[in-house]
Amino acid sequence: MVIIGITGTLGAGKGTIVEYLISKKGFLHFSVRAFVTEEIVRRELEINRDSMVLVANELRALNGPAYMAEALFERAQLSGKNCIIESIRTPAEVEILKKKSTFYLFAVDARPEIRYKRIRERGSETDRVSYQNFLDNEEREMESNDPNHQNIRLCIDMADFVFNNDKSINNLQVQLDGVLDKILP
Repeated sequence: MVIIGITGTLGAGKGTIVEYLISKKGFLHFSVRAFVTEEIVRRELEINRDSMVLVANELRALNGPAYMAEALFERAQLSGKNCIIESIRTPAEVEILKKKSTFYLFAVDARPEIRYKRIRERGSETDRVSYQNFLDNEEREMESNDPNHQNIRLCIDMADFVFNNDKSINNLQVQLDGVLDKILP
């Protein structure tokens, strides 16, 4: 059993990697976003990026900076199957998960203008923003000295494998297959 965590910049292709691993490689998917969304709904807040960040940071502050990733790792481990945990956003999550056997962290990035076009096409609740708002949101999540807040830049630096997704989906899949050939039994 292999468990892969995924991190990366906004709109870089984390979901594309997840879809590929599910449909072509039979992985199970565990989503931090879905975990946080459940709490947002429970609190009767609006589902948007601000609520996501606020609630995720509060959950980490109350339960520890690796709380959500650890909870999802436990669920993944219980499945006994290859799994992916999307999306890892704090260094504490990376550190705790890297202590587990058969865990790998994937990171994905692409140029900002490409990523913004992708999120506009995706059109989820958190994607309906201007280009400047997109850049501001990303900057807010890229670095923090608070262990309970997102630090995507450091998570990317801690990744076992980093994928550039400036080109086609096929190109990304070729990169993934090269890595999967090395890590899957």
